[in-house]
Amino acid sequence: MTKLQVGLLFGGRSGEHEVSIRSAKAIANALSTPHNTEKYEVLPIYIQKDGLWQAGEVAQQVLESGTALVSNNSGNLWQFPSQVTQVDVWFPILHGPNGEDGTIQGLLQLMQVPFVGSGVLGSAMGMDKIAMKMAFSQAGLAQVKYMAVNRSEVWSSPCVFPKLCDQIEETLGYPCFVKPANLGSSVGIAKVRSRAELEAALDSAASYDRRIIVEAGVVAREVECAVLGNDYPKASVVGEITFNSDFYDYETKYTQGQADLLIPALLPDAIIRQIQDMALQAFKAVDAAGLGRVDFFYVEKTGEVLINEINTLPGFTATSMYPELWAATGVPFPELVDQLIQLGLERHKG
Repeated sequence: MTKLQVGLLFGGRSGEHEVSIRSAKAIANALSTPHNTEKYEVLPIYIQKDGLWQAGEVAQQVLESGTALVSNNSGNLWQFPSQVTQVDVWFPILHGPNGEDGTIQGLLQLMQVPFVGSGVLGSAMGMDKIAMKMAFSQAGLAQVKYMAVNRSEVWSSPCVFPKLCDQIEETLGYPCFVKPANLGSSVGIAKVRSRAELEAALDSAASYDRRIIVEAGVVAREVECAVLGNDYPKASVVGEITFNSDFYDYETKYTQGQADLLIPALLPDAIIRQIQDMALQAFKAVDAAGLGRVDFFYVEKTGEVLINEINTLPGFTATSMYPELWAATGVPFPELVDQLIQLGLERHKG
């Protein structure tokens, strides 16, 4: 039996470079199990922080060490390693901008080689929080009140900016959350409780992205559901994130012991079914494929379930929520990786 060459594409130019390396390492380990080694051979391909693609010993070294390579770009960014031609199916695990926003997916599509995960549309909508929320609204999914803001409104004349802040205060009130529309892993997000904090947060978010979203704060439990599949996706058990910090920011998310995952979440059966159903609706609303993790707020006081966002390329370390949810649903990590590759092959056939 001829083994499929899996191009494990990791690293990338976003602020989530190190997380991508950790996810790739976990996937490589999963592909080294006896069941998977019969079918697949891993071909690691590493994208440096400056955008240079590396294969062979360099990529293997980064994968094994878990440490990013110090960029020393003397090569051509558009000259791919010769090993690229050997790839039978790509497994991109590039988190954040230029990795899960449709850009790399477009390149892989042009290569005419199957790949794991959503295509250009699903990836782009899953990354841009404003487009995502518009799709959710069109699908009739309940969500927190929000406002879309452009950088031009923040970095504008002294007359326009105060009016914008007035409008946010009147529409959403405090506390509220200010987020760059196109960054992952809670980068650039701020919880604000006053006019001064709002002004500073908008200025900070504008430095990350020209599109900004401001959301009303809500007292709720944060729960997540994983989705697996293409045209007939399935939902996992529901998990809950608990943490002691003010909100689930980057430091809380990636610092050991700062947050706890409770799987399965202790919720009423009817609420679990509602979350699973909404997760599948969200997955289809943005045209996602392969995998997705959908995040929700459960307002216990009113019994409301509000959708927060979908992540079309969620963290994939051995302890990340997405694989943990599927493990609890009866799909262990190595089998999950196998299924995702098969789903990528299936979708490529059309």
